[in-house]
Amino acid sequence: MMYALVAVGFTLFFGVLNVIQFSHGDVLMVGSFVGYSAIMGVLAVGIENPYIELAAALVAAVGLVGLLGAVIARLFILPLRSSPPLNTLLITLMLGTVLREGVRLFFPNGSHPKRFPPLLPTESIAIGSFDLRLDSVILLAAGLLVIVAIHLVINRTRLGLAIRAVAQDEETAMTMGINFRVVVLTTFVLGSAVAAFAGVMNGLYYNEINFNSGLLLGVIGFAAAIVGGLGSIYGAILGGFLFAALQTIGAVAMPFDSAYKDVFAFAVIIALMAWRPTGLIAERVSERV
Repeated sequence: MMYALVAVGFTLFFGVLNVIQFSHGDVLMVGSFVGYSAIMGVLAVGIENPYIELAAALVAAVGLVGLLGAVIARLFILPLRSSPPLNTLLITLMLGTVLREGVRLFFPNGSHPKRFPPLLPTESIAIGSFDLRLDSVILLAAGLLVIVAIHLVINRTRLGLAIRAVAQDEETAMTMGINFRVVVLTTFVLGSAVAAFAGVMNGLYYNEINFNSGLLLGVIGFAAAIVGGLGSIYGAILGGFLFAALQTIGAVAMPFDSAYKDVFAFAVIIALMAWRPTGLIAERVSERV
């Protein structure tokens, strides 16, 4: 689910502005640290209620990182709108490094992993020889609710209609009165907020956050978006679950050490991309003749 949420962000950015936001994984990492800071702040004032801590983490991470997404779009993406795509690629790569090193240098003891408080129930349900963790079920359900919310926003609201119009034909959308700048900023707020939610999920699941955790998650999310079909939200979701399934197969079913699960997953993804370059669910495009 975390991979799917990251891939959805890549898809939103590409669909609206045809750009790849390569610092997206590090935005997720910032979200996890903002959530962690909010929890520490709640504990510092003497509140030790896990529900309040969780609510504070989600509100702070989603709100502040959504604002960070708008700042990134305003300062680094929109000014390069007419530049070659390579310029956007380079600036977002460098921005990711700035975010990563900024957390490492300026967050207290930022170079060391932080223990993320276990705020969710840790009981497990035995199903035969399989133990289903209750916190995993909660995280899965929460991720599904976020995806449903994105679907409703994109397909059932005026904002979603504007986003789809800009994604389909930017110039025509502007001539029809759609504020292109507002749509782009809103899209980056939405995608970054979803990444922040995934960052808090990551901390809750592993009970640990690290300043460089967003690097691998960003690469995996991008790979999931590509193999699913860049430009298709449903393809991004499919790609995220596919990558996780490949990791599980590599760790459990393959006759090699589980440390190679990422190698196995990326190897299969490379093969799938070579077989189907447009992705499993290709974006539907129309061309006027």
